[in-house]
Amino acid sequence: MNTLFNTTFENEEASHYQREVQLRPQTYDLQESNVKLKLTIVHTVGFGDQINKGESHKPILEYIDTQFERYLEEELKIKRSLFNCHDTRIHICLYFIAPTGHSLKSLDLVTMKKLDSKVNIIPVIAKADTVSKSELDKLKIKIMSELVSNGVQIYQFPTEDEAVAEINTSMNTHLPFAVVGSVEEVKVGNKMVKARLYPWGSVQVENENHCDFVKLREMLLRVNMEDLREQTHARHYELYRRCKLEEMGFKDTDPDSHSFSLQDTYEAKRKEFLVDLQHKEEEMRQMFVSKVKETEAELKEKEKELHERFEQLKRMHQEEKKNLEEKRRELEEEMNAFNRRKVAAETLMGQALQGSSQTPFKKDKDKKNFFSLPSACSLTSGRNMN
Repeated sequence: MNTLFNTTFENEEASHYQREVQLRPQTYDLQESNVKLKLTIVHTVGFGDQINKGESHKPILEYIDTQFERYLEEELKIKRSLFNCHDTRIHICLYFIAPTGHSLKSLDLVTMKKLDSKVNIIPVIAKADTVSKSELDKLKIKIMSELVSNGVQIYQFPTEDEAVAEINTSMNTHLPFAVVGSVEEVKVGNKMVKARLYPWGSVQVENENHCDFVKLREMLLRVNMEDLREQTHARHYELYRRCKLEEMGFKDTDPDSHSFSLQDTYEAKRKEFLVDLQHKEEEMRQMFVSKVKETEAELKEKEKELHERFEQLKRMHQEEKKNLEEKRRELEEEMNAFNRRKVAAETLMGQALQGSSQTPFKKDKDKKNFFSLPSACSLTSGRNMN
């Protein structure tokens, strides 16, 4: 884009790890001499980087339809100003094809087939300096053959106008354009040109023997810019507008059919909408009731579980309380038995102490009697001896 418009556009470097395709529009106000141009470039960030590429084209289609919808809304206003309205419709899609040297990928065919009724497609082979001239010619033929066989309608430069019929006819044979881009200037001979410099030489961007960049620029910016806008409005937008109005209930009148009233069409569409709305409300109500019943059943089940848990804890508490009462009673019995044994022991000890205090007195008395008797015996025996 920088080479095509000879301008440096600010473009944030895109990552190749996006989960889905993202469209990043950027609008610029360009001026060359007295010609002003409001240019919007939309980058398809992450296109083809996903493992599952089946949905890669949907964000692009949705973006194009959104721009058509905005223009249609402006067109249906009571006080419309299409002349001053910023037209954000996509007028051209430059579909860059990787120079693999084989054929188109299935992703390319599916995407272009989905886009050909929405936007003007011009296929472009990028980095054309990576393949030889003969391989490039074979690749062009192969690509055009696959596009025709798969029913993909690309933009063909118009040949009805005699002023541009000859050049457009010639340029249609060069599709798809093989281009090389570069903003670096290299000295070739006595002049500075935009080119890519290699050890074996240079590839000049604006040299038609090296690539088709000049042909692409001429066809887009000088010869067919207005036709691209007309094709967008008369073909792609009209197709979208017709389908959208048919969805809203409008239709064209045939010569043999009765004319229709916009008011009647509006009332019929309004009644249809109200009936549909009532059906949706009934479905939502039934869904709400079923959800409430499911929630109530879940709450009752939870309540039952909590009640059972409570009863279980209550039984466990009563059993623990009963066990504690038994243990307390056993401890009390043990304490009473211990106290009884203690009292008995104290009684026995008291009796033992009392008995031990009387025993020494008896012993002294017996001892005195024992010693007195032998004395008497000795006297008596003495007397008997005399």
